[in-house]
Amino acid sequence: MAWVAVDRALRSAREFGMPAPTDKWQRLAARIREDVLEHGFNRNLNAFTQTYGGDQLDASLLLIALTGFLSADDPRVSGTVSAVENRLIEDGLVLRYRTETANDGQGNGEGAFLACGFWLAHVQHLQGREKEARALFERLLELRNDVGLLSEEYDFKQKRQCGNFPQAFSHVALVNAGIAMSPATTPAADTGSSGSTPEPSK
Repeated sequence: MAWVAVDRALRSAREFGMPAPTDKWQRLAARIREDVLEHGFNRNLNAFTQTYGGDQLDASLLLIALTGFLSADDPRVSGTVSAVENRLIEDGLVLRYRTETANDGQGNGEGAFLACGFWLAHVQHLQGREKEARALFERLLELRNDVGLLSEEYDFKQKRQCGNFPQAFSHVALVNAGIAMSPATTPAADTGSSGSTPEPSK
């Protein structure tokens, strides 16, 4: 996300004609990107990991494709998506990470982070896996309450929404995935970045 911040600052400066040290920012974005690619990818797991040198996963890694850091069809993204699907899905929903392996003070048994499910459906769509993307998207929509709102998480045991409610992250992820998967979305949106997010700066 540090790369995203610099990359989007570059785009804003260029698109709005604002004075900025663009050469310096471009070098900074390239340095951050190279550092993530070198230290954030675990070749044994064939996946990016939660921390440098670690072996744990975090579903926020799905944003690598949605922000344009790498294209959705990059082999490293494909490996990461596969690892998330194999290790972070329970009852058809996506955990943010395994709380039993993270020192986050949450203890064990945290629910599924709903935004992560929409991120996964979005990436699956970008990879051309339409049937899986649509099935997951529809599964998540079924969890909404009577007025269509979603919370932060879903409790598997109690079969209910939990956490912050309503949760903006969940709804933003829903909208972005829905726009990308809509028949009205232009073909250009399926080139490796999300339909609502610009390509990386050159």
